[in-house]
Amino acid sequence: MNNPKRNTILFSLLFLGLIFLFFVNISLGSITIPFKEIYTSLTGGQASKSTWEYIIINYRLPKAITAVLVGMGLSISGLLMQTLFRNPLAGPYVLGLSSGASLGVAFVILGASVLPSFLSVILLSPYGIVLASTLGSTTVLLLVLLVSQQLRDTMAILIVGLMFGSFTSAIVGVLTYFSSAEQLQKFTFWSMGNLGNLSWSSILILTICVLFGLFLSLLSIKPLNALLLGENYAKSMGLNFNKARLIIILATSILAGSITAYAGPIAFIGLAVPHIAKLVFQTSNHTILFWSTLLFGAAIMLVCDVVSQMPGMEITLPINAITSILGAPVVIWLLVRKRSFK
Repeated sequence: MNNPKRNTILFSLLFLGLIFLFFVNISLGSITIPFKEIYTSLTGGQASKSTWEYIIINYRLPKAITAVLVGMGLSISGLLMQTLFRNPLAGPYVLGLSSGASLGVAFVILGASVLPSFLSVILLSPYGIVLASTLGSTTVLLLVLLVSQQLRDTMAILIVGLMFGSFTSAIVGVLTYFSSAEQLQKFTFWSMGNLGNLSWSSILILTICVLFGLFLSLLSIKPLNALLLGENYAKSMGLNFNKARLIIILATSILAGSITAYAGPIAFIGLAVPHIAKLVFQTSNHTILFWSTLLFGAAIMLVCDVVSQMPGMEITLPINAITSILGAPVVIWLLVRKRSFK
């Protein structure tokens, strides 16, 4: 069902809700900052307290922007995977892409001590970690695709993805066993997921990677609509399947790889958000699903980050734990509502 008026209202509400959640995310934390002060600081004015302005510009604004980028990138990555594999349970975490990216980062963080010093310096730079993470996710995705050519059973493809995820996790386990306490601590904190502690230069690199991945995804909207009817039908319509698949793989790998490099492995966003968008907008048209998934992904990630901040308290919970706690019931509910997968 495609109702332009209804979609316009929904997009408007979603966009306004996203702006509201962005302000809520910056406002709440160990110290609550009024919306008016946030608006003043973000528009170049001076907040009534210098500490509020410092917190907003140096801590909460970068974290809120990171949450938006992570939410948009992972949810679109999930949408691409679900259509390419024609499987509602596909996603960067389920298919092992996040595990592959983790393996790339593990090689860099835990294996840097056995590499020549000049090489370890290059690999431990922000560019090196992004490259290693993207290569890890790309390798796993290509292996899953290779195996999926031999398997038409969608459930078997998911199991293969889970096996690749277990395999890469096992290698990471071996690497951690031989690592020093300092390396192990660094990798453990990274694997819990964290949207904070990113410098503005790191956010710039992440923004460029996510925007490039989203641009490639935008180019794939027409092929994705054709793939809804099956690979053979899409080919009969003149679709260059190999080229379309290559662009989708590239987009997914860049999105999942760069986000995992900076924010750690984050579960359920890529899997659950596309289904929520389909459920609310009641369409399979990717022209609508692309933008709705984008907005829902950013909004839900902001909500998860607000919960992880434990407003009014000094502690911050790992973001990956929050997305799993909130995401798992949503996925179970979606599985029960089989009609939503049609």
